[in-house]
Amino acid sequence: MNATASATDLRDAVRYTLPLYEMARMRAATCPRRDSAGRFAADHPEAGVRWINHFIHTRQLLGPRHRQVVTPNNDTLYSNAWLDLSQGPLLLDVPDSLGRYYVLGLLDFYTNPFGYIGTRTTGAAAGRFLLHGPGWRGEAPAGATAIACPTDAVWLLGRILVDGEADLPAVHALQDRLRLATPGGAPAARRFDTGMQPGEHLGAGSAQARRYAAIVNRALRENPPPAAEAALVAGFAGHGIGPDCDAGALDEDAAARLGAAIGDVLDELATPLPSDLGGGWTLPVEIRASFGTRFAERALVARNYIGALGVEEAMYVMADRDSTGAPLDGRAGYELAFAADALPQVGAFWSLTMYDKADCMLVDNALARYSLGDRSPGLRADADGGIRLHLSAAPPADPARHGNWLPAPAGPFYVTLRLYVPGAAHLGKTFAYPPIRPVAGAGAATGEAR
Repeated sequence: MNATASATDLRDAVRYTLPLYEMARMRAATCPRRDSAGRFAADHPEAGVRWINHFIHTRQLLGPRHRQVVTPNNDTLYSNAWLDLSQGPLLLDVPDSLGRYYVLGLLDFYTNPFGYIGTRTTGAAAGRFLLHGPGWRGEAPAGATAIACPTDAVWLLGRILVDGEADLPAVHALQDRLRLATPGGAPAARRFDTGMQPGEHLGAGSAQARRYAAIVNRALRENPPPAAEAALVAGFAGHGIGPDCDAGALDEDAAARLGAAIGDVLDELATPLPSDLGGGWTLPVEIRASFGTRFAERALVARNYIGALGVEEAMYVMADRDSTGAPLDGRAGYELAFAADALPQVGAFWSLTMYDKADCMLVDNALARYSLGDRSPGLRADADGGIRLHLSAAPPADPARHGNWLPAPAGPFYVTLRLYVPGAAHLGKTFAYPPIRPVAGAGAATGEAR
């Protein structure tokens, strides 16, 4: 190991490159094997070849039976496309959303949410955009707005607001009008070797270390870091991490050290430290357009909340404790009261979603009600305009309050307050989030759970 490598903390190399691994893993998991015509990208499923520059869409609002991702939202349909701009730019056409909120978030391969197309940034009208990589030089076609992407590999992750099941056909029609093409007008979809299998998961050990190095080294070759970070990345070479490094050449000692560092970093990211907003509320993801040199935070978000938007587009405020500091448990009852002059301040919408803490999934219930918010038709405001939500496994005693009941599991839970296009008070952290207060006589959790 050379002097430069000796001075470089191996765990820093893992923290820096972990987002590349997670993006490669997500790309392999979410790029389709079949294109829109039903053609397979490869002859056998073991191949890592998938279709890229190709949209796939969710067609149903997520519920308890959908278990692909943790802490899912129940407000929007997703439209997903992985882009490869190494062979040239792509044209993206978006339809007129007719005033409906939508966003197409753009993430570079280091997970920085660098750009947005949607109602907040580009408006609701139809538009055409030229997405190009860092090495491209040219002029955008007439009528197209150029968007420079920091890396050739880009994740386009879209969300379109849905107002209940009856609204799905209208959203499907918008999804079907999202188009990717080459500047010459040809379909953009093509085969791409992701180099991974969807089921791969990162762990410690020498074999895992070599696999990790192979994946991130390829990512560094295809998506070089910013010039200001090139010297930092060069210092990782002594550990077998770098665009010119051969993961297969790692000897057993070096692979063991890298495996141990991977294990250490995964352990530290398994218990992320939240941002305290008071009243038991936390903001686990606080990013705008780039993490900059906050590499540990970038790794934490990549591992636990990959695909999260920047806070100017959306904030995800979470709580798993009540006003006394005790863990939330559905066998008790709670009230969350927003005063009339202190409702969530958003330019698009807000919602509160319930999750079972045992599996981080939506909570099955007879009402098929997984969230409440400013679009919920049965939600009742108080006479003064305030809104009180009831959180518990059992319905509130007063039938008049059932429209404001968010069913909880009969055990530990947490909630997420989603704020799309949050107002200045949220962004400036001056908004006073109301505490979740136990309701006397509404049930009691066991001592162990509390």
